Amino acid sequence: MSTTWFETVAAAQRRAERRLPRSVYGALVAGSERGATIEDNSRAFAELQFAPHVAGHQAERTLDTTVMGIPISLPVVISPTGVQAVHPDGEVAVARAAANRGTIMGLSSFASKPVEAVAAANPNTLFQVYWSGTREAMVHRLDRARAAGAKGLIATLDWSFSHGRDWGSPWIPERLTLMAAMRFAPQAIVKPAWLFDFLKTGRVPDLRTPNLAPADGGPAPTFFGAYGEWMSTPPPSWEDVAWLREQWGGPFMLKGVSRIDDAKRAVDAGVTAISVSNHGGNNLDSTPASIRMLPGIAETVGGQVEVLLDGGVRRGSDVAKALALGARAVMIGRAYLWGLAANGQSGVENVLDILRSGLDSAVLGLGHRSVAELSPEDFHIPQGFRRELGGQPEASGRNAAARNPAARAARTTSRSAAPDAGGSPPDAVGTGER
Repeated sequence: MSTTWFETVAAAQRRAERRLPRSVYGALVAGSERGATIEDNSRAFAELQFAPHVAGHQAERTLDTTVMGIPISLPVVISPTGVQAVHPDGEVAVARAAANRGTIMGLSSFASKPVEAVAAANPNTLFQVYWSGTREAMVHRLDRARAAGAKGLIATLDWSFSHGRDWGSPWIPERLTLMAAMRFAPQAIVKPAWLFDFLKTGRVPDLRTPNLAPADGGPAPTFFGAYGEWMSTPPPSWEDVAWLREQWGGPFMLKGVSRIDDAKRAVDAGVTAISVSNHGGNNLDSTPASIRMLPGIAETVGGQVEVLLDGGVRRGSDVAKALALGARAVMIGRAYLWGLAANGQSGVENVLDILRSGLDSAVLGLGHRSVAELSPEDFHIPQGFRRELGGQPEASGRNAAARNPAARAARTTSRSAAPDAGGSPPDAVGTGER
């Protein structure tokens, strides 16, 4: 077997740590304060225990679904993360991998590659924005993404600019100047494989954000310049969310929902989908694991909008658990970034194959024909597992999502047809929800 192949996401993470300079790897791990939310994101999945069958398994199984009108071959979507300087091809390599495995590419507005190149590599691209800058600037970004062929918009609005990590923040320069390169050299020189990948291209890691270039044709801001604009922009209201959705005029996801009352407000604002997420542990530390918050939100709004989950997904079995508790699909961040660092585009494909295989094993062992049949009855859910923030779910009973046809319809579709598409700041490498 090829030595570039790895069998788990954990193995990809170990390879990424060996291959990347210390600061670059530290940016992928990220997190905030003491890292309680990151730990809970993983621990919570492990608390859900399977109840497999011993016989009666199905020889043929289907894993496909749709997200925001886009058919995908497995319920795993690439989550947008910023400035992927772990590999020279960055977001373009990730987009190609997602296209080859039949799924959606989420592209950050803070990405290191332009939306035109990414959408060309994967026509099923969703463009992600923050509430940053003037309304005119935001409309320009939406127009550019639409012209490039983006099929949907992701609005990430949950960031609170929480600073500081107990283990220390990695050093990332604003620009890779000669002085910065000299400071960074001791880290890079001991990671020759990563360094050689960039030297072969004749380029250094680009810390600019081309998708935020101004309408007047001026230069794109650096990551930290874009971050400064974001910090200085007054935070959005729910009316602003509705305005942004209207300006886009197509499939629209609100990312970072953790409360039931916010999920209901998102429905009122006219969104197509929401992502239940704690920003991968990069926002307010001690926010509960996303999987703990998912059931109550899915029970309340799952019949009205698509519900996805982002945070802590490392295995195909994690995907199965999220779908069973009401998600239509999951979004991954750190997992594919580690694959990208380990082996470029092939490493991302490797990660998606791992998740597909693990999900198929779960569907098989639980005796189902498709992911649409997964339900809470497939697991032991310990008492006190759920966290219902901002109110109680409107459906009654722990297993309401499984019994509610409307909720199940919100995350599954007919196989024959899809609905119409209508102390430091976040790090400059792989910033986003993971």
